[in-house]
Amino acid sequence: MRKTKIIILFLTICLFSGYLQNIKYSVCFAGQSDSREIIIGAMKKELQRSMKKLRMEGFEFPYFISYWIKEEHLISISGKFGSVTSNSERERRSVYVEVRVGDYEFDNTERKGGRYDFSSFGLIPMSSYTVPLEDDEISIRSVLWYLTDMKYKEALDNYLKKKGEKIFSVEEEHIDDFSREDKYIYYSEQKKLELEKDKWLKIVRDITDYLGKIEGLYESNMNVSGEKVVDYFVNSEDSEIADEYINYSVNISAKIKSEDGMSIENFRNYKVTEYDEIPDYEKLKKDVEKMVDELLQLQKADEMKPYTGPAILDPSVTGVIFHEAIGHRLEGERQKREESGQTFKDKIGEKIVPEFLTIIDDPTLKRFNGESLFGYCKFDNEGIPAQKVVLIENGILKNYLLSRTPIKGFSKSNGHGRSDGSPFQGDPVGRMSTFIIKSKKEFSYDELKNKLIEECKRQDKPYGFIIKKAIGGETYTQRGGMQVFKESPILVYIVDVDSEEEKLVRGVEIVGTPLSSINKMIASSTEYEVYNGYCSAESGVIPVSTIAPWILTSEVEMQKSSSRKSKPPILPSPVFDE
Repeated sequence: MRKTKIIILFLTICLFSGYLQNIKYSVCFAGQSDSREIIIGAMKKELQRSMKKLRMEGFEFPYFISYWIKEEHLISISGKFGSVTSNSERERRSVYVEVRVGDYEFDNTERKGGRYDFSSFGLIPMSSYTVPLEDDEISIRSVLWYLTDMKYKEALDNYLKKKGEKIFSVEEEHIDDFSREDKYIYYSEQKKLELEKDKWLKIVRDITDYLGKIEGLYESNMNVSGEKVVDYFVNSEDSEIADEYINYSVNISAKIKSEDGMSIENFRNYKVTEYDEIPDYEKLKKDVEKMVDELLQLQKADEMKPYTGPAILDPSVTGVIFHEAIGHRLEGERQKREESGQTFKDKIGEKIVPEFLTIIDDPTLKRFNGESLFGYCKFDNEGIPAQKVVLIENGILKNYLLSRTPIKGFSKSNGHGRSDGSPFQGDPVGRMSTFIIKSKKEFSYDELKNKLIEECKRQDKPYGFIIKKAIGGETYTQRGGMQVFKESPILVYIVDVDSEEEKLVRGVEIVGTPLSSINKMIASSTEYEVYNGYCSAESGVIPVSTIAPWILTSEVEMQKSSSRKSKPPILPSPVFDE
């Protein structure tokens, strides 16, 4: 199928028009800063020099090199007990260098789907990955020069070891080590980081002062941050990209102890991409008051015993469960790595979840129902355009989250190679961006609650659950271990079958096995909500989003939480001294 070329000219003729004939995607803007030109120019010059001249006599030369410089500008304000604990602003640039020897079919990368060997980290100090903040071409090139040299030597070492392993290893089928892709040139519109420090210093003091005066709260924190990231990327396939994004976060949390010594936490998080989307002071104060009211109720709530039964899960809980139980298991590299559990390997075309569910990952979606999405991006961290991917359609597995590491049946990236760029976790791998759970069996919330009661009666259960707000989740995907996930909800309500009354309980967490848990889902709500956050995995911590409905499931397993109990403080806070 012939690919459509997308070429947008904005005010001026593209500086790179000489390349347009082979470009698949190009956006250019007038008035690009000197900084962009210097950084990209330095990267291109050193890359071209290395591709042309970097040789070790008697050994293979590089067939592919890429440079990714990540520039970060972070403003952060934190506080507790009515005072500011941190007020910082920092800028830094770091670099990720990839060097490959051999060819696309067989190169130095790990045979079974891994993308990196850490052997060189003992030779390259962490400081070597730091790029000067000043836009000096020679300084930038000097960092790239040294790292490229070391990565080339490491690549040769790995390549020779891998060739040696072929003497004894049996290859079931050949899968290329690296995908062939088109070149892309893209320069995004430049953005400005906005954060009124004086305003937020006052808000942090006021909110944490209020929390510090609530009797029983032994810990409370507030953090406000704005981060601008600029990604500069070039590779030996002639791609060059300068892209940037901004994320803002407001995080407020507090802890209290129950009479039996259990630590109970609650929070309010706001994560947006536009400054004017951050809630104002009045909204924050109102939400914090509700957060405190929930904490005081949880403090008096009964501790829940382990139990299995029907439940309604709110969109944040639903999103985390699907993210952990399904999303991570659809990451491309996990279908290839020997050590992975490979839950969904070779299952394309098979039913893996209920037929009323469709799961999509769409990094191109910028907003949903007026809310901004953390998972939005134009390009992934391998310089490939981000793409909407239907992973599961009507319960049937259709695709995986793919980087440039080919897997069985899939030879191309679909724009999901993501990483945080850190030296120890820098290799981009297939990761989620905006993970969307769609349903064909939609009902109003009241109808879902009625169905919850009906399901409890059908199972002869005295009560079911309504579960709201998740702190987070985790999953284990390695072969040889238990294929399970865990989620820590905050607000868990028992719903009595006879009275239909809701009673708040505490001290439990959701556990389960992926396929079993997802296939017990019965129906969903008509209402969908956004949940923005961060995901930590092999390639580091990246911003992600989920879009999910309320879900009714025939069974969740609740186990006692792992929170340790300890006595509350002996004395009250000094704020209560007369």
